[in-house]
Amino acid sequence: MADTDTKPRTKVKTKVERPRLHKVILLNDDYTPREFVITVLKAEFRMTEGQAHKVMITAHQRGACVVAVFTKDVAETKATRATDAGRARGYPLLFTTEPEE
Repeated sequence: MADTDTKPRTKVKTKVERPRLHKVILLNDDYTPREFVITVLKAEFRMTEGQAHKVMITAHQRGACVVAVFTKDVAETKATRATDAGRARGYPLLFTTEPEE
C-alpha cells in the first residue's frame, strides 16, 4: 500500500477590508476672503459655486466644516494642496484631516 495523506484540505479566504476613510475639514479664519475660499473649494474639490458657498458659510458660522471624505492618502493630499494654495497668497487658510468614525 502507498502512503496516503489524510489531512483535510482547507481553503483560506483572505478578508479584504475597505480602507478607512478620512474627512477633509475646512477651519474658519477671519482673514481669508470668502471669494478665495470658494475658488479653492471649486478648484481642489471640484465643487460647484453653490456647493462651495454652502461649505464656506458653514465653516464661517460653526468654526469648521467637513468638505469631503476620501481615503487617507487622497484626503491628506487634497488638504495639503488646498492649504498651500492659501499660504501661497499669504492667507492663513487651513484644511485638516481626521479619520471618519
